[in-house]
This record gives sequence, C-alpha cells and structure tokens, in this order.
Amino acid sequence: MLESSLDKLAQQILSLDEASLASLWRKYKTRMENFDPSIEWEKAVIIFFIINAVRAKNEIFNEQIMKRQKPGPVTLAKREKEKPKLRLIKD
Repeated sequence: MLESSLDKLAQQILSLDEASLASLWRKYKTRMENFDPSIEWEKAVIIFFIINAVRAKNEIFNEQIMKRQKPGPVTLAKREKEKPKLRLIKD
C-alpha cells in the first residue's frame, strides 16, 4: 500500500510544470529557513525538496538526451585539425 501511494504521488508530481514550481522555490526556501515547530513548516520543507527533486530530475533527463543525440556535422575547423589521410610520395 505504501509503495502504491508513493507511485501515485510521483505520478502527480511528474504532471507538475517545472516553470510553475520554480516560481514557488524562493517562497518555500524562505519558509523552510524560518524554523518553527509546526506542521506547516514540515510541509514547506517537503514541498521545497519536491521542487528541487523535479529540477534535478529534469537536469539529469536533459543531460542524458543530449548524450544520446548523434554528433552534429564535422565543422571546417575540426576537419582542418585532423591529420590528412593521404601522404605525398616523391619519386
């Protein structure tokens, strides 16, 4: 049951927009930094880390996508640095 609940929670979090979450980041960071022994403070800490988790997930995702993309065409500068494949042979 716990795993099922966490799965549903993760699905809900994945549906949230990172840009919208980013706009809330400072609010929850400030709230977290101002400790008071309340459930509201505890929720603020959890929300702050959820926002950071989504940001980290997206960063890792984007890095992996970039790694899997095919390298672009070889530029002229790269070709000039390569050693020529032919050699001049004198008789």
